[in-house]
Amino acid sequence: MKKWSVAFTVMMTVMFTAAMPVHAKGDKIESGIYANDMDLSGMTVEEARQMIESYVESYGNTQITLHAVDEGTIATTAAELGLKWGNEEILEEAAGFGRDGDILQCYKKLKDLEYQNKIYEVSFDFDKNKIRTLIEENAGQYDQEAVNASLVKTEAGFQVTEGQPGIVIDTAASTEEVYEYLVNEWSGAACDIDLAVTVAEPMGTAEELAKVKDVLGTFTTSYSSSGGARSANVANGCNLINGITLYPGEEFSCYEAVAPFSEANGYYMAASYLSGQVVDSLGGGICQVSTTLYNAVLLSELEVTERYNHSMIVTYVDPSADAAIAESSGKDFKFKNNMEYPIYIEGVTTPDKQLTFTIYGVETRDSNREVTYESVVLERIPPDTEVIYTDASRPVGYCSVQSAHIGYKAQLWKVVRENGVEVSREQINSSSYMKAPRSATVGIATEDEGAYNAIMAAVATNSVDQVKAVAGAYKAAADAAAAEAAAAQAAAEGQAQPPADAGAQPAPEVQPPQPQEGTPAQ
Repeated sequence: MKKWSVAFTVMMTVMFTAAMPVHAKGDKIESGIYANDMDLSGMTVEEARQMIESYVESYGNTQITLHAVDEGTIATTAAELGLKWGNEEILEEAAGFGRDGDILQCYKKLKDLEYQNKIYEVSFDFDKNKIRTLIEENAGQYDQEAVNASLVKTEAGFQVTEGQPGIVIDTAASTEEVYEYLVNEWSGAACDIDLAVTVAEPMGTAEELAKVKDVLGTFTTSYSSSGGARSANVANGCNLINGITLYPGEEFSCYEAVAPFSEANGYYMAASYLSGQVVDSLGGGICQVSTTLYNAVLLSELEVTERYNHSMIVTYVDPSADAAIAESSGKDFKFKNNMEYPIYIEGVTTPDKQLTFTIYGVETRDSNREVTYESVVLERIPPDTEVIYTDASRPVGYCSVQSAHIGYKAQLWKVVRENGVEVSREQINSSSYMKAPRSATVGIATEDEGAYNAIMAAVATNSVDQVKAVAGAYKAAADAAAAEAAAAQAAAEGQAQPPADAGAQPAPEVQPPQPQEGTPAQ
C-alpha cells in the first residue's frame, strides 16, 4: 500500500510538471498580473519598471500645501519633496509569480490567474531630508516669538505690559507628520497638511512683576566734557537699554542691546579707543554706557558673566571699574539675573550730562548689609616721550594731537560690611591698561620749500607744542589767504554785497567734532 502511494505522488508530480510551461531566465511576466491598473502581462522586468516609474513620476507636479500658522503656507510639489517609488520589491514578486517556490504551489497560482488577475499595489515614498530642508528654509518666517510680560516705569510708578504667547514651527515633528501622511494616506491628489507647532508661553505675570519696586543698585557717571556727537551716542545707548525687564536666569548682552553702531541706529562719529590710539568711530562713547551699567550691576550683586577693560585708562570711573564693548574685538559686557525675581533696568540722562543706571527688583538682602567696591592700583606706568608722526597726504598746517595716557595695572575688590563692620573682601577683576605717549600727526605736503623745511625743523625738535605752533601759523596763513581769495572772487563776480534774502540761512549740518587733545574716548 505504501509503495502505491509513493508511486502515485511521483506520477502526479510528473503530470503537473509536464502541464506547466517551461520558463527560461529573462522570460516575460505572466498574463493577468497588474500593478495598480497597469497591465504588466507579457512585459520584461525592465519594461515593467519603466512603466511603474513613469506612473510614479506622473504625480510629481501634484500641488502639496503645508500650513503653518494663521494664513502662512508653504506651497510645494510632490517632486520637490522627493517623490519616489516606495515598494520596488513588487516587481521582483511579479516577475517570479508562478515560478518561484514549490511546483504544486506555482501550478495553483498560474491556474488561479486564469480566473482572477493578480494586482500589486504601488506605494509612494518621499525623501525626509528634502521635507526637512523645505520646512527649515521656509517655516521660520511664520514663527512668532513669545513676548514676555514687562514693566514700564512712569512718573506714577511701574506699569505692567502683558506678555503674548509665541508660536514656533517644530521642524522635527513637522517633518515626521508630513512624511507619515504622504507615505500612508496620500492618494496622489493635491492636498493640505498642517505643520506641527509649539506654543511658547510668555514669562512673567502681573502678580510677579508687581513685586519689582526696590532699588538694588544705582550708579552715575558724568560726560560733561564730551562734545555733541559723543553726548548723543551716550544718550542713545542709554535709551536703547532703558526699560529692559530681565527674568531669573536670563542673560543680558550690552553689545546686543546697543548694536549695530550705525547712523540708522542713532549713532555719530566720535572719539574712541583702537589699539592704543584715539580714533573717530560710529558710536564713540558707548563704553561709558556699558561701564555705568557695570557698576550698577555690581552694586546689585548680579552675576557678571563677561567683562573686559579698555585698552587705555578712562577718566569717568576708577581703574578696573570699567567695562568695554567693541564690535571689532568682540568685547562685550554680559550679566545674568541670578535673583529669584525679575529685575528692571532704568537708564536716564540729564541736561547737565549725567548718566545713571538704576536696577530695580525685590530686595532680599539684610538692611544692615553694605556693599562697596574699591579700586586698587598695583602699578603706574608713565608714558614714553612725545612722538611726532608725519603725514605726506595732509597739507602743511594740519596737526592732530593726542594726549598722553598713563599705563596702569589695577584690581577691583568687593567689600561687604554688616553693621559697619567689614565681613568679607573679594577680588572681582584685574585690569591692565596700555601706556601711550603724547603724540602729534602733522601734515608735510607742500610745494613751498621754505614751509616744508620749517615744519620738518619743528618735527626734528620732537616737541608736540613746537609742531603745533608752526603748523598753526601756516594754517592761519592759509586760512587768511583763502578768505582773501574768496573775497576777491566774490567782488569780481559782483557779489560783494549779500543778496536780499541772505538772512534766510539753511540749517547747519550736524558735524561730529574732530578728536581733540584731552577729549574723553569710550
